[in-house]
Amino acid sequence: MSVAGSYAERASTHASPVAAKLFRIMEQKKTNLCASLDITTTAELLAVLDKVGPYICLVKTHIDIVSDFTYEGTVVALKALAQKHNFLVFEDRKFADIGNTVKNQYKSGVFRIASWADITNAHGVTGAGIVSGLKQAAEETTDEPRGLLMLAELSSKGSLAYGEYTAKTVEIAKTDRDFVIGFIAQRDMGGRDEGFDWIIMTPGVGLDDKGDALGQQYRTVDEVVSTGSDIIIVGRGLYGQGRDPVEQAQRYQQAGWNAYLKKIGQQ
Repeated sequence: MSVAGSYAERASTHASPVAAKLFRIMEQKKTNLCASLDITTTAELLAVLDKVGPYICLVKTHIDIVSDFTYEGTVVALKALAQKHNFLVFEDRKFADIGNTVKNQYKSGVFRIASWADITNAHGVTGAGIVSGLKQAAEETTDEPRGLLMLAELSSKGSLAYGEYTAKTVEIAKTDRDFVIGFIAQRDMGGRDEGFDWIIMTPGVGLDDKGDALGQQYRTVDEVVSTGSDIIIVGRGLYGQGRDPVEQAQRYQQAGWNAYLKKIGQQ
């Protein structure tokens, strides 16, 4: 058994309702796959999501790139698919401003992210105020639980998120045990000796590709899970270059689940 335990065990003890729900979905559906859908029209976004939905625990969106966005047409339909296929929604907003500003960005404007996204994320560059600002926005917007991921490490070539920056971001995460549920990172961020059970979500995962022309670098599923990732984030590997989203989602689901079972000693 790994030091972190199984997804089911972690669901039963986690301080965050969002994290606990996510772990239960992962256990029920036998998947640790997050689909990263950087798709620019509502119809295509929803079509691909409906295809991959049965095989994922989470969808990661960039809602501000959807050219024909409307709340009713895009968000309501997105949440309906989340209910239909039993997955959570992660808006990859990457907040990076002072607390009062991010509070308004999260709850207000055209997108009203706090009203529908189960999870969002933030950089640590502006300090711990970003956590309290986002938490206040969530509490003022909805009775539904929300979770925040801190960006500790990135998968792009030349990223500045390493070393002291990563360490200080981890310290910011410790300021709120319930709202901060984990990290976007390439490896385990520790914390269990202090009672934190952080979820690690890792982008830049590919079974076939090694990178792209814009600095993305890919690691294999086994590599990221063995170094501490709980959820693999896969984008173009599912739907790019003429790929069949259903076939690829099944492929990544199986690879991710096998790597997880190996990590906890059940394979």
